[in-house]
Amino acid sequence: MQEKKLTLFGLAWPIFIETALFMLLGIVDVFVLSQYNDLAASAVNTANQATSITTIVFSVVSTASAVLISQYLGARRERDASKIAALSLVLNLVAGLLVSAVFLLFNRPILSFIGAKGEILSLSGEYLSIVGGFIFLQAVLTAMAVIIRNHGMTKISMFVTVGMNIINTGLDMLFVLVFDMGVTGVAVATTVSRVIGTAVLAVVLFKKVESISIFKFLKPFPLRDIGDMLKIGVPGALETFLYNLSQLVITSMVLNFLLEEELIAKTYVQNITMFFYIFAVAIGQASQILIGHLTGAGKTDEAYRQGVKSHLTALAITMSACLLGVLLRYQLLGFFTKNPTVIELGAAVLLINIALEFGRTTNLVLIACLRGAGDVYFPTACAIFSMWVISVLGSYLFAVVLGMGIYGLWIALAADEAVRGVLMIYRWRSGKWKNKSAIKEEKP
Repeated sequence: MQEKKLTLFGLAWPIFIETALFMLLGIVDVFVLSQYNDLAASAVNTANQATSITTIVFSVVSTASAVLISQYLGARRERDASKIAALSLVLNLVAGLLVSAVFLLFNRPILSFIGAKGEILSLSGEYLSIVGGFIFLQAVLTAMAVIIRNHGMTKISMFVTVGMNIINTGLDMLFVLVFDMGVTGVAVATTVSRVIGTAVLAVVLFKKVESISIFKFLKPFPLRDIGDMLKIGVPGALETFLYNLSQLVITSMVLNFLLEEELIAKTYVQNITMFFYIFAVAIGQASQILIGHLTGAGKTDEAYRQGVKSHLTALAITMSACLLGVLLRYQLLGFFTKNPTVIELGAAVLLINIALEFGRTTNLVLIACLRGAGDVYFPTACAIFSMWVISVLGSYLFAVVLGMGIYGLWIALAADEAVRGVLMIYRWRSGKWKNKSAIKEEKP
C-alpha cells in the first residue's frame, strides 16, 4: 500500500464527526425511550453507567496499541505494527468476553450496587443483560478502529459510526415506538448496530489494512509486547479511572451542598460546553497519530513543531467557539429552561468557563501528543495530583467552606485544568519526551 502524507486536518475532521456522533448514540436511546416511558429512559441511563466503566478496561489495550502501532509505522517496521494489531484484537476480545460473562451473570447485583431499585432495577437489568452480554463486540470494534485510524484511515471509522447511528436510530423507533418493545427494543437495536459495525470494520481491516495472516505473528506468544502495552496503557487507564472517581466525589458533594437551581444550571452548562471541547478531542487524537509516526521515524524536531501547531490550532478553534457561546449564553440557556435564576447562574458560569476551556484544550491536545511520543507517566502523575488536590479539595473549599456554590465549583475545576495545562506546556517545550519512545530499537 502506497504511503500517503498524514495531515492534522485530514485526520482530525473525521474524528470530530465520529466523536460527535458517538456522543449522540447514547443520547438517542434515552430520547426515544423518554417518548415511551420515563422510567425506561432512567433505566437505560443507569445501565449505561455500568457499561461505561468497561471502556476503562478496553482503553488499556487501545491506548497502548495506538501508540505502538503509530510509532512502528513511523519507523517503517510494518511487521511489528501488524503483531501489535493482532495482539490488541486478541486481548480486547478476551477481555470483552470476560466482561460480557460478568454482565450476563451478575447484572442485577451490579446495578443494585450503583443504586438501582424497584422497576428501574428490573428494566435496567433487562437492558444490561443484552447490551452487556454483547459488550465484547464493542471491545473488538474499538481495537479495529484504533488499528485503522493509526494507518491514517480516519474516514473509514467515521463512515461506520455514521452507519451505526442511522441503523440504531431507525431500529430504536421501530422496536420501541412501533412494536412497543421498550428497553428490550433499545438493547436489541444497540446490539444489532454494533454487530453490523463490527462486521464492516472487520472486512475493511482485513481487505485494506492488514492480512488475516497477522495472527501468525503471535507464535510464540509475545509476552514482552504485552508488558510494553501495559506500561503504556495502564497509566492512561488509571488516569481515566481516578478522574471518573474524582467526578463522582464532586457530584456527591454538589448534590449535598448546592441549591436546586445551581444543580440545574450545572447540568445545562455541561451540556453546552461539551460542544466547545469536542474540537480539542478530535485534534488531540489526530495529533497523537501524527506524533507517533514522527517519533517512530526519529523526527523529534518535526514532532515538536507539530505539537505546538496542534495546540495553537485547537486553542484558536475552541476559544472561538467558547467566546461565541458566551455571546449567545442567554439564548443557549434559554433553549433548556425559562427559569431566570438558572439562566443567570449559568450565564455567569459560562464566563468563568473561558479559563476552564483554555486549560482543558491544552491538556486534551498536549497530553495526547505526549502519549503519542511514549511519555505516559508524567501526564498521569500530574493529573492524579491536580484532580484530587486542586479539583476535589478546591471544590469543597470554594463551593462549601467559603459558600461560593456553583461559582466556587467552577473556579476549582478551572484551576485544575489551568495548572495541568501549564505543566503540560512546560513538559512539551522541555523536550524531555524526545527520549521516551515506546518502541525499542530493532536488532540488526
